[in-house]
Formats: sequence, C-alpha cells, structure tokens
Amino acid sequence: MTDPADNKPTPTSDGGHAMAPTASYSITVRAKIPDLPGNFARVATAIGEAGGNLGAIDLVEIRKGYKIRDITIATSDEDHAESIAQAIRKIQGVQIVSVSDRTFLMHIGGKIGIAPKRPLNTRDDLSMAYTPGVARISQAIAAEPEKVFQLTMKRNMVAVVTDGSAILGLGDLGPEAALPVMEGKAMLFKEFADVDAFPICLATKDVDEIVRTVKLISPGFGGINLEDISAPRCFEVERRLREELDIPVFHDDQHGTAVVALAALINALKLVDKSMTEVKIVISGAGSAGTAIARILLSEGVRRLVVCDINGALTRKNIKGLAPMQRWLAEHTNPENEEGSLRDVLAGADVFIGVSAPSILTGEDICQMGPDPIVFAMANPMPEVSPEEAGPYVRVMATGRSDYPNQINNVLCFPGMFRGALDCRAREITEEMKTAAAYAIAQVVGERELSEDYIIPSVFNRKVAESVAKAVARAAVKSGVARRIREQ
Repeated sequence: MTDPADNKPTPTSDGGHAMAPTASYSITVRAKIPDLPGNFARVATAIGEAGGNLGAIDLVEIRKGYKIRDITIATSDEDHAESIAQAIRKIQGVQIVSVSDRTFLMHIGGKIGIAPKRPLNTRDDLSMAYTPGVARISQAIAAEPEKVFQLTMKRNMVAVVTDGSAILGLGDLGPEAALPVMEGKAMLFKEFADVDAFPICLATKDVDEIVRTVKLISPGFGGINLEDISAPRCFEVERRLREELDIPVFHDDQHGTAVVALAALINALKLVDKSMTEVKIVISGAGSAGTAIARILLSEGVRRLVVCDINGALTRKNIKGLAPMQRWLAEHTNPENEEGSLRDVLAGADVFIGVSAPSILTGEDICQMGPDPIVFAMANPMPEVSPEEAGPYVRVMATGRSDYPNQINNVLCFPGMFRGALDCRAREITEEMKTAAAYAIAQVVGERELSEDYIIPSVFNRKVAESVAKAVARAAVKSGVARRIREQ
C-alpha cells in the first residue's frame, strides 16, 4: 500500500490512494527478542514488508538470552497498525509484550493545564495574590473597567469555543469528543504566539444559547475563537457575537482557512505570472471555509470565480431552495452563469481550491485546466485529488497535509491573528486585518526562496506569528478598532 522509501501514498487496487504512514497513527511495540545475531533485522524487515515506517528503537532491558526493545512505528491507520503487530508476532521466538498507541498516550490526562505566573511561597505572596491585597485590584477595575486588560489574564486569554457539531472532518461527535481538539488548539496558541487559551465545549447546539453563554463568560477573555461549529449555524453565531461583544470574535474554520489560502495563492500567482483580476478560480465546497475563501478572494479583486457544491456550480439562474450563504455565493460569483458539474466548470480554469471531499477529481480533470494550473486540494486526510495523480499536470500543488510540500494550515494564521489583536486590544477583527495577515504570511517566503514546492512557510517557522501579529495590529489601528496604539 505504501512505499517506505518516500513515505508517500501509493495506488490501491481500486485506483484510490492509501494514507501514508503518519505519526498520528504511530505505535510503540515492546518486543522480547532472542539475543541472537540477525533477530532484530528480521523484526525490522517484517515491519518494512508490512508497510510500516520504522522510527526510534530503544533498548529497555537486557536479560540472559533475550533483549526487550521499544520499537516506534508509523502506520497508516488502526487496521494497518494491527497488521504490523501480527507480522511481528509471526516471527519465531519473538514475543510482543505490549502495543501502545502513541497518540492515545499523549492525551492521557489531557494536554494542557494551568500554572501560576507568580510564586506563592510566603504569607506576603498570599496576601498580595489573594486576600486582602487582591481587594484593591478589584476596586481599581471597578473604578476603571479598562484596567481589567492591564491587571488580569484577560489581556492574553482567548476562549476556544465549540459545540462539537463539526469536529475536524468527522462531523457531529458532541462536546466531550471535541475537548481534545480544543486542547490541541490551546497548545498551538501558546506554542506559536504565547497566547493563553482555554477550551469551552458547550452542551448545546442552539444558536441563542451559544451566543448567550459566550456573552456571559466573555468578561474573562480578550478574544473568542469559534471552532468546529457546523454550517449554517456558525455564520449566525459569529455574526451575533461580533455585533454584541467588544472583543475579537474569529471563526477559524472560515477565516483562518481563507487567510492561509489567500497567502498561498498570492505566492503561487507570482510563480505563474498571473494576476488576481484575470485568473479563473473554481472552489469546491460551499460550506463555511468555501464561503470565507470566496469572500476574501472577491475582496482582492478576483472576478472569474465559480463555487461548486455537491450538485455542481452555483448560479443565479437557480437559487431556489439554497441556504442563505449558498444563495449569497450564487448571487456574487459565477459572473458568466456557468452551469454543470465541478469537472465541467474546471475546464480551462487557472486555479482549483478544494475544501470539500476526498478523491473527487482525477489527473484527467486537472489536465483540462488552463496553462500552469494551480491546485489547492485541502480536504483532509485525503485531498480532492492526490498529488501523485495531479503531479504531471500541475505547476503548483498544495494540500492540507504535513507530508507533502505546501501545507495550507490554519496554524499559520490564528496564533498571530490573536497575538496582534490582543496586543492592540482590538474590539473586533476586520476584513483589513485578515487581508493583512494573508500578505504577512506570504511575505515570509522570500523571492529567492519562492518555488513550486515552497509557496507557503512551514508551520514551524517562528517568523510567521510575529509577522502576522505586527501586520494585524497595524491594520487594526488603520481600521479604527484598536484601543491601544504602540509604535510598531
């Protein structure tokens, strides 16, 4: 199913593509191996032949006649992991002591916690941090409410809010199942932009209840990051919270995706020497991400934009029965009223942006695009068209996956976005701030570095969040939503 040499998916017998071995499905096998020459080589060979990627090998214990080793293996999924374990068990003399799923181990007890910023070692420390000293702080904030940003965690705290109705690509799994995802989001905020974040998983899908709850808890937060709330409710929740709160509200599934996609497109168009105003762009997916991408592209001057849902191109000729946001897309895109399937309207297009479903296009479809086609296939874990299939026909290829070049990942946006918004105490996140973030991300890739395989910086590039934060803060000042202005 996979080629261990290059860690890329290979075609399956039915013409699809298997998922490449990945750390997210990695296991640690503790094996008792007879201490004879060549025995470990037999284990390593069995792992490779079963399609696993061998990682760390740790010696746990040496006893007379055998050694116990922990062997880390990247696999494609749970079934693949089990088949690798079975392959090891078949080796004569080798015993498996245990098989541990490394991702589950990482999540035991949760991934985040709360730590004090100040020492609490003496009575004096206690009297200042808590009673009686803290009473003076409360009185100061009551007299001047703006001091809450100076004297509490609010200045650096974001609520990551979900109802669990659209978890990753898994759908409605509920608020408890959403918690590990929100914990992960909080980790990313802290790691990449030193923003403190706390998961808020709500046991309701009622828009009124979500809005009311977030408003009630908002005094303790400097910003609200909405996450994994299904469409169309997500649009209404965000709209109302933006109107009713005086702190930034940002739905990352919409706007984070749009910002990073725009950043990647800015650089991709430089490579093919085309402009936003002249290219034809086709978007597959009319949900929250597709809508936000369409909006930001239109604001950047894109004229020839066609959005497709599962039924094909959205057009003004037939808007009856469409949801409000799909109706808006039909009315504001597709100026030539092109009709037909995704494949039909993709013919001759310069750019394809996918935020929909896996394996809906083939290499033949990409071949029908215009010269030097740009393909952003962002469905996860399997893209709309695999890079292997599209490769012979594309000029620039990007996905949402970390095991291919040009990963379009929201982590390039949201940490810096909130860092900048918090630093200037913005009342909201404006369209100008989103656009500024996109250009800041794009500019991290220098002209000498820019290439078909490097149009977007790595998620581990520490320059990104800092650049985005500065650009966002400047845009907030220009937009008139900043309450604190510092020299940039």
